[in-house]
Amino acid sequence: MSGRIVVLISASGTNMEALVDACHKGDVPGDVAAVVADRDCLGITLAKRRGIATSVIEPKNFDDRDTWSEALRDRVASFRPDLVVSAGFMRVLSPAFVDAFADRLINLHPSLLPAFPGAHAVRDALEAGASETGTTIHFIDHEVDHGPIIKQARVPIVADDDEAALHERIKEAEHALLPEVCTIFLRGEVTRTSG
Repeated sequence: MSGRIVVLISASGTNMEALVDACHKGDVPGDVAAVVADRDCLGITLAKRRGIATSVIEPKNFDDRDTWSEALRDRVASFRPDLVVSAGFMRVLSPAFVDAFADRLINLHPSLLPAFPGAHAVRDALEAGASETGTTIHFIDHEVDHGPIIKQARVPIVADDDEAALHERIKEAEHALLPEVCTIFLRGEVTRTSG
C-alpha cells in the first residue's frame, strides 16, 4: 500500500524535494500527494514542476488566525493524507489543525530538541557555543517544537561555522532523516504512543 503524504512548506522546499526523490526511487512506501504553503515560494514552484498538487493558503487572505487555520486544515484534509509533514513551515499550527491530524502530523526541526526550540534554532546553537546540534523529527502537539520525538540526527559544530554553513549541513542530515522517518511511519513501525 502506498501512503499519501502532504508536505507543509514556507520557502525553498529542499526537504520536500528530498522526500519526493526518495518516494520516486522506492525508498519510501508512499508519494507526496500535495505541497501546501502559507505563501508563494520556491518550493511551490518546484512542486508544480514535478506535477505535484499545490495550494497556497495565505493568512493575509483571512479575517483571523482561526479562519485561516480552518481553511488550511480543510485543504490538507482534502488530499486524504496518511501523513502530514511540516518541513520548514514557519507558522505555529493551531489546536484545530493539530487535533485534525494528531496521530499523523510530524515536524522537522533544526536542533536536537528539547535544546533550541523556536524559529532561530541554528543561530541559537551557535550563540550558545554548543559543540553539536542536529535535527529532530517529532509528532506535533499544542506546544511549539514539542511532542514525542521520533528520531534525531547529530551534526557537529565546527570552529568556522556561521549560521548559513551550519544550516546547510543540518539540511543534509534532514534530507536523509526525513525519508527514513516517513518510511517507518508508513510501515506502522512508529506511532504517536510508541514514539
